[in-house]
Amino acid sequence: MIYLGIIIFFGLITLFGSFFTVKQETAALVERLGKFQSARHAGLHLKIPFIDQISKRMNLRIQQLDVMIDTKTLDNVFVKMKISVQFQVIRTQVADAFYRLESPHDQITSYVFDVVRAEVPKLKLDDVFLKKDDIAVAVKAELQEAMQSYGYDIIKALVTDIDPDDQVKHAMNRINAAEREKTAAEYESEAQRIRIVAVAKAEAESKKLQGQGIADQRREIAKGLEESVKMLNAAGISAHEASALIVVTQHYDTLHSIGANNRSNLVLLPNSPTAASSLLNDLVTSMAVSKKIEETN
Repeated sequence: MIYLGIIIFFGLITLFGSFFTVKQETAALVERLGKFQSARHAGLHLKIPFIDQISKRMNLRIQQLDVMIDTKTLDNVFVKMKISVQFQVIRTQVADAFYRLESPHDQITSYVFDVVRAEVPKLKLDDVFLKKDDIAVAVKAELQEAMQSYGYDIIKALVTDIDPDDQVKHAMNRINAAEREKTAAEYESEAQRIRIVAVAKAEAESKKLQGQGIADQRREIAKGLEESVKMLNAAGISAHEASALIVVTQHYDTLHSIGANNRSNLVLLPNSPTAASSLLNDLVTSMAVSKKIEETN
C-alpha cells in the first residue's frame, strides 16, 4: 500500500506537471533538455514532465521605454530631451527576442542616444521645437531597422519633452516679453495718433463753424444797423446823429452786459463818458477820408 501510494503520488505530480496554461498576450518559451523547443501562446498546453521546461514567459503587449538625453544644439544650447519609444515583441519571433538580446531596453536606449545626438546638433534651438516630429521619425526609422531582426517591432517614437537650460528659458521669456511690449507700444502709439488726428479734425471743424457763426453774426448786426439808420432818417434824424445815437446805445449796452455778470473778466478801453463820442468822431473822420480817396481815384 505504501508503494502504491508513492506511485500514485508521483503519477499525479507527473500528470499535473504535463499541463500548463499561457495567459492572453503572453508567449511561453519551452526548452527541452536545455534546447529551445517551441513557443506556446494563450491557452492550455502539454509538455513532457521533467524534460520540457518553461524558460521564459514573454510579454506580447505594447511596452513603452522613456529615454532622457542631454544634448547640444547648433547654437550651443544644452537641452534635455525625453524620447518615448513604444515597442512590441513580434509574435513569430519570440525566440529571437529572448535569446538574441540580453537587455533590449539598453539596446533601444543606445540607438536613441545615437540618433538624437546625431540629429539635434544640426539644428538651432527654435528648429528643435519646430522639427521634433522629424527627430521622432528618424529615431523610429533607425530603431525599426536595427531591432526588427531581434524580434522587436517599433510602434512609435515620440519626442515628449524638450527642456533647455533654465537661463536660456529665462532669456527666451524676456525676448518674448520685450517683443510683446514693443507690439503693445506700437498699437498704443497708433491709438494716440488717431486720437490726436481726431481732436485736430474736431477742432478744425469747430473753428470753421465758429467762423461761420461770427460771419453770420456780423452780417445780421450790419443788417440791424442799416435798418436802425433808415428808421432814424425816416424820423428826421440825420445820418451823423443816427450813427452817434447807435454807437452810444451799443456802448452802454456793452457796459450794462459787463456789469450784469459778476464773473466777467473783460476790460473795455478806453472807458470814459466821452469814449463813445471820440469813437464816433474817429469813425466819421475815417469814412470822410475814404470817401475823398475814392473821389480822387
